[in-house]
Amino acid sequence: MAKAIYPGTFDPLTLGHIDIVERALNLFEEVTIAIAVSEKKVPLFSLEERIDQINNIFGNEKRINAIGFSGLIVDLAKEQDSNVLIRGLRAVSDFEYEFQMASMNRAMSPELDSIFLTPKAQYSFLSSSLVREIASMGGDVSSFVDPIVEKDLKEKFK
Repeated sequence: MAKAIYPGTFDPLTLGHIDIVERALNLFEEVTIAIAVSEKKVPLFSLEERIDQINNIFGNEKRINAIGFSGLIVDLAKEQDSNVLIRGLRAVSDFEYEFQMASMNRAMSPELDSIFLTPKAQYSFLSSSLVREIASMGGDVSSFVDPIVEKDLKEKFK
């Protein structure tokens, strides 16, 4: 079994993300959650906060590693000695973008494969941006995120 990388911004980590990680652990020896530092996006949570959230949520699972990265995911995969990327697909609308990214990554790094996993149906509509929006208006996000993230969201939007 190989090591897999699950890249994303995870701002914040949702129950859909957690479901994908748990599914990936059934397939891979180790899963690295690679948190992107995106200059295009202005994240609600700092990179350090997102890493801490993930480490606290998955603290008992030694096969999960959370790291930050910037640059190309193909370069990170080489650094991490991994040839598998995990990507979550919520709906058919995600597929076109993810297929394009997987094809581009393979063109740059032919040994790198992308594995697409779907979350449980109850998380198929869930996105970090929707969670942030609901939380920013004082809405209840407890059925969308781990209690650790829920607490942090409440702090951010006090």
